[in-house]
Amino acid sequence: MSKLIVAAGIAGVLLSQAARAEEPAPIAGQEDEIVVTGANAGTKTETPLIELPQPLTIISADTYLSQGAINISDTVKYAAGVLANPYGRDTRVDGFNVRGINALQFRDGMRDIFSYYASITSDPYNFSRVEIVRGPASVLFGQGSIGGLVNLVSKTPDFETRGELNLVYGSYDRKEALGDVNLALTGNLAIRAVARVRDADTYVDHVPDDRVMFAPSIRWQPTPATDVILTGLYQEDDTGSTSQFLPIAGTFRPNPVDPALQLDPYTFVGKAGWDRYDGRSLQGGGSIVHRFSDKVRLSLKARYIDSDLQYFTHYADSYTDPVNPFAVYGTNGRTIGLYSDASDARMNVFSTDNNVEFKFNTGANIEHTLLVGLDYSWNKVGKRYAAPGLEVVDLYDIDYAALATPQPAGPFAYDSQKQLGVYVQDQVRLFDRVSIIVGARRDHVTNSSGQEDNATTFRAGIIGEVGAGFSPFFSYTESFLPIAGRLTGPGGVPTTPFIPQTGTQYEAGVKWQPSPATLVTLTGFHIKERNRVLYLANNVTTQWGELTTRGVEFEASHTLPGEFELLLNYGYSELESEVNTSLDYMPRHTASAWSTKTFGNVGGAQLRLGAGVVYSGESKSTGPLDPYGRNPTIAPGTLYTIVTPARTTIDALAELTWDKWRFAINATNLLNEQAFASCLARGDCFMAAPRNVMASVGFRF
Repeated sequence: MSKLIVAAGIAGVLLSQAARAEEPAPIAGQEDEIVVTGANAGTKTETPLIELPQPLTIISADTYLSQGAINISDTVKYAAGVLANPYGRDTRVDGFNVRGINALQFRDGMRDIFSYYASITSDPYNFSRVEIVRGPASVLFGQGSIGGLVNLVSKTPDFETRGELNLVYGSYDRKEALGDVNLALTGNLAIRAVARVRDADTYVDHVPDDRVMFAPSIRWQPTPATDVILTGLYQEDDTGSTSQFLPIAGTFRPNPVDPALQLDPYTFVGKAGWDRYDGRSLQGGGSIVHRFSDKVRLSLKARYIDSDLQYFTHYADSYTDPVNPFAVYGTNGRTIGLYSDASDARMNVFSTDNNVEFKFNTGANIEHTLLVGLDYSWNKVGKRYAAPGLEVVDLYDIDYAALATPQPAGPFAYDSQKQLGVYVQDQVRLFDRVSIIVGARRDHVTNSSGQEDNATTFRAGIIGEVGAGFSPFFSYTESFLPIAGRLTGPGGVPTTPFIPQTGTQYEAGVKWQPSPATLVTLTGFHIKERNRVLYLANNVTTQWGELTTRGVEFEASHTLPGEFELLLNYGYSELESEVNTSLDYMPRHTASAWSTKTFGNVGGAQLRLGAGVVYSGESKSTGPLDPYGRNPTIAPGTLYTIVTPARTTIDALAELTWDKWRFAINATNLLNEQAFASCLARGDCFMAAPRNVMASVGFRF
C-alpha cells in the first residue's frame, strides 16, 4: 500500500490511491506508514481519527472523483448517515442531508453559504478532500445545523513540482478541460493553480451547465516554524435549474382527470434563453500558522466572498391544490398556473477564525492539547425582484414563445448578520489509551433588523482503547441556529422575534482499528431539536416545536494488499415530531458500498476497476390537503402523506494508467433507473439524475 500523506489529520484507514495526484511518491521501506498532517474538522487540531469520540468521515478527492462526482453533493453519497441530492441533482445549489436533517456547508472551517439563491455551487475539483461532521458542532463552528456539517478543504501548494491536465467528454454533450499544477519555486515558496472550463447541457432541455473556474494559491514558509498560504478563486457559472418543480399529478401519480396524460418527468417548463441561474463568485483568503515551539501553535485565517447572481425561472402552481392542481384552472386536466419569477442577488461575506493551541502535561501520563479561539463572520445579502407573474398554460403543450419574461428593477433590499464567537477546548490523553474532549463556546449574533441573540454551547466526549483495536466512545454535543424574522399572529401579523433553534445530541459507539488499513465505526445517536418554527393555519407561526431524531450508523473502510479497497456504509435515522404538522421525512434507511481493484505492476501499465451501489429507502412527506383553505369541503388542517419509493443506483469505473497517462470512464446510475428523488406533500416532485457517462484522458507530470 502506498504511503499516504493525508492533509486531513486522521489516523485510520484511507484509500491507497489518495496519494496519486495530491502527494509525493512513496519512500522505499515505508510503504505501510501513514503520516498525519494538518487539522481536521472534528477538533481543529492534529488528532488521529481513532482518538476522536465521534464519527468523522474524510473523503479524498481521488475517491469522490473516481466515483464520478460532478458536484459537491455527489462527493458525500458514499458516507454513512448522509443522503446526497435529497431533491435530485440541482444545478443551483448543493444539498445533503445528515442524520435526517439538512446540513450546512463550510469551506476551510468557515461557513460558505448564507442565503439560498445568492451564490453558485462549489467545484469539487478545487478541493483535496471533503470532511463530514455528524451531529451538532456549534462549539467549534458557531451557528450550524443540528444534524451536522460538510467542510470542504481547498487544494493548496506543497513543495514538489507536479501537475495534471485532463480532457473530459460525457453525456449531454459535456466537454471540459481541467488542470492542477503545483510549482515549487524555491525550497520555501510554491504556487498552485487549479482550473476548469466546461461547456455542457443537462438532462433537462434548455438548461446548460457551463463553468469557468480558476483558483490560484501561493505558499511561503519564511521560517521552518511559519507557514503562510494565500488563496483566490474566480468562478462563473451559466446554468439554469434542473429542478422544474413538476406537479405530483401527472408525474408520480396519475392525472386525476385523464390518467393517460402522463408528463415527461424531465419536462422544461420555462422559456429558453430567459430562464437562467447565472452567477459569478470572487473569493480571496489566507492563513498563517506559526509554531512558537513544539508546545505552542498560532493559527490565523480569513476569507472574503463577493458573489453576484441572476435567477430567472418559471414553475407550475402545484401548491394551491396539491392533489389536483389542474382543477384550479380548468376542467380538462391540462391547464395549470405558471409562475414567472426573476431576482438579482448580491452577497458579501467576511469570515475569520483564529486560535492558539497549547500542549502541556499535568502528570507523567496526562497530556493536554488546549485550544482557545475567536471567530467572527459578517455577511450582507441584497436582493431585488420582478413583480411575480402568473399565467395559465397547457402544461402538456406549452406555448414557450408566449411566456412572460419579467425583469428585476429598482434598488436592492439588504439584510446583514454578524456573529462573534469565543471557544475553548481541551483534549486530554491519558496513558496513551484514553482521550477526553471537553469544550465550550459563547456566541453573540446580530442582524440588520435589530434582532440580537446570545448562545452558550458545550461538548464533551470520551474514547478509550480496550484491546484488540476496539475503542468505545461516548459524547454529548450542542448546537444553535439563529432564525431571522418574527412570529406571526392570525392573518400573518408580526409579533415577537424568533429565538434560535437549539439542538442536543447524545451518542455512543465503538471504533475498531485492527490495522492501519482498516477502520470500522458503529454508533447510535439521539438528537433533540427545539424551538422549531411551526407554520399553522391562517398564516400563524409559532415556535414551540421539537423534533427528535434517533439513529444508528455503520461505516467500514478496508484496504487489502494488491491494491483492493472496500467501503461499506449504512445509516438509519428516524424523525419524530411532537405535533401533527407538515414535515418532510428523509429516508430512514440509506446504504452504500464502493470497491476498487487495481491490476498490474507499479511502474507499468495498471488497470483499476471500480463499482458501487447506493440505496435510499422510501421517504414520506406530510402536508395540508388544502393549504390555502379554498375548498369548503375539506376541514382546515387536514393532512395527507405521500410516500416516495426506495431507489437503488449503480456506479462504475474503469481506469487505465500507463507512464504519465491516464484514461478513464465513469458511469453513474449505470442502469439508468428513472426514479423520483422525493415528492413533497406541498405538491411537487423532483427526479433523481439519470445515467451519466464521462470519458477522460489525463496527462500527469
